[in-house]
Amino acid sequence: MPQPKEVVEAALQLPPEQREEVINDLRESLDGDLGDEWEDEIQRRVKDVDEGRVKTIPAEEVFSRLEHRFRGR
Repeated sequence: MPQPKEVVEAALQLPPEQREEVINDLRESLDGDLGDEWEDEIQRRVKDVDEGRVKTIPAEEVFSRLEHRFRGR
């Protein structure tokens, strides 16, 4: 079996699209199955956003709020 460093070196020789595919495959192998209840919850939340039932907050605003909140600590 090849060593991790050898695998990484070989992967770095791939075109970007194939490297991304390798990354995604490895990540999926670690994540495992979330289970039906979590999958249903994720789909419900995505649908709520897509159909405008929830208000999203831009990341810049979230980070600004966090910075302001924790700056004084």
